[in-house]
Amino acid sequence: MREEEKRPRIEARAPKGTMDILPPESAKRRKLVEKATSLFNAYGYREIETPAFEHTEVFARGIGEGTDIVQKEMFTFLDKGGRSLTLRPEATAGVARAFVQHRLDTRGLPAKFYYQGPMFRHERPQAGRLRQFSQLGVELMGSPLPVADGEVIALCAAFFASLGVKAELVINSVGDQECRPAYVETLRAYLEENREGLCEDCRRRMVDNPLRVLDCKVDKCSSVIERAPEIRDHLCSGCVEHQAMLERLLAAAGVSFRRDGRLVRGLDYYTRTVFEFQDPELGAKNALAAGGRYDHLVEELGGKPTPSVGFSIGLERVMLAGPDVGDDRRGGIYVIAIGEAARMKAFTLAQGLRGAGVCADLDHLGRSPKAQMREADREGFRLVAILGEEELAGGFVTLRDLEGGWQERLEESRFLEAVEERLRYASGGA
Repeated sequence: MREEEKRPRIEARAPKGTMDILPPESAKRRKLVEKATSLFNAYGYREIETPAFEHTEVFARGIGEGTDIVQKEMFTFLDKGGRSLTLRPEATAGVARAFVQHRLDTRGLPAKFYYQGPMFRHERPQAGRLRQFSQLGVELMGSPLPVADGEVIALCAAFFASLGVKAELVINSVGDQECRPAYVETLRAYLEENREGLCEDCRRRMVDNPLRVLDCKVDKCSSVIERAPEIRDHLCSGCVEHQAMLERLLAAAGVSFRRDGRLVRGLDYYTRTVFEFQDPELGAKNALAAGGRYDHLVEELGGKPTPSVGFSIGLERVMLAGPDVGDDRRGGIYVIAIGEAARMKAFTLAQGLRGAGVCADLDHLGRSPKAQMREADREGFRLVAILGEEELAGGFVTLRDLEGGWQERLEESRFLEAVEERLRYASGGA
């Protein structure tokens, strides 16, 4: 028996809850990320990158021991030294850890960061909800003022507006350490009285984390949640004033919103402001972006008190919302060779274009001219350069615009200049 016949057959399939990002979807996602990072930079945020895994206690203490994320959704493992590590389920706790470790407060406050990258949660896979997913987000660290909340929310609203995505902003206040404890006890007592109307998860949550019951999407719990006392009726004067000022700032910036007294977030570190940008067409899991204020997370991780606010955007869900990321056609040129004599010239022409910074490609399979033209169109190239016997003999190149339908002959000496000019014009440049 041959060696290869002894080997077990490999299942060539991505793990459950993950996905391959293939062209042309990968190009659309890249353009979306580029739009986001350009906007983040315009608002004065700078990129930060943290590891894909952290010591488990960073998430357990930061997110909260009683949250569903920590109790049921984290990918946790032991390294060879027996230390517990966890793939990051969200980015804020890691950014806060980096803020403490590198004493970023000494560089001046507020500190403004943005991030992008994969996150990991062991959830039941469904549309827009994967076990490995991508997030973009910002953190504004060091300001307790409502103007900080207003800035990050306005930034998130500007992001969706730039994509032509209609996302409804929903806001709430979850109180602070002064007023929330009393409300939590009031809510817990109410839930205890109505425990028969709750699912099993919510019966557990009402003991460990009653606020999370308000976020339950199980139909059985809906009537109990609808009648639950609202936190806005229990807020202290400081939280009321903070929320009122935030709403005035949003109105002044032209950012419309809806109040929802049931809105909470699934992480314990939030204080006062919480918000979501929602797309009702996505069903129960309709949050495209979410965030809020976290005034005690940095302190919980060993740093100085550092009031902060931020948000994260779910890239997969935004893609489901059909963002406008521009024309998919490439800003480049495909070089077509007609006959064997033209193939060497096509190769050197493509290399020259690439060396000048122009996206260029050519046939690698010895296809016919007609098949090469189809390949150029399939790959989204707008321009093609045609090299045949006539072009080789005359020292020129035929340039064709697949979208405009025109073509012209260009001397080799001015071919590159003409291509660059046509591409600038096609992209809307001067």
